[in-house]
Amino acid sequence: MAGIRVLADEHIKFTILTAKPANPAAPTAAELNAGIDASCLVLADNFQWSAADSERVGERALCEATAAESPGIGNYNLGFSYWRWFDSTTGAADADLIHPAVKEKGTSLWGYVRRTGKEHSAAWAASDEIQLGGEFVTDTPQAPDGSGFIKYTLPCMAQTMHDFITVAAA
Repeated sequence: MAGIRVLADEHIKFTILTAKPANPAAPTAAELNAGIDASCLVLADNFQWSAADSERVGERALCEATAAESPGIGNYNLGFSYWRWFDSTTGAADADLIHPAVKEKGTSLWGYVRRTGKEHSAAWAASDEIQLGGEFVTDTPQAPDGSGFIKYTLPCMAQTMHDFITVAAA
């Protein structure tokens, strides 16, 4: 075996696009690199960007003794907490990247996650594997208990998601 296992630490890249890519199932590196690199702006503890159990379809004929199930419509768990960023002199939210994009309930955005041996700081490149990407809609950001840094938790609702896709060549 020539490969190695890689810890997830520092190897998850999360990018948010505020404009729909030309092909959401195969975004280009240019489209992804122009988006919001949220990798260092969200908390790792509750980051959810994954497929969940699919709906199950269990229809059997009268003559069948067992109920064989088939996977139906896919489901996804999406959501994350993000820190607010403020100017250190004025206190203005000029340095805030995520909050302006997600603060309005019902906003359509496109999110893409890379979980590979590449570090999060590496730019997107053609042929990179995207673990999960596609369109999601925001709910209202929720304020936590008030401890730690100023942050919000954002529940997200999957719209059209694509599992294990590849970054397209330009």
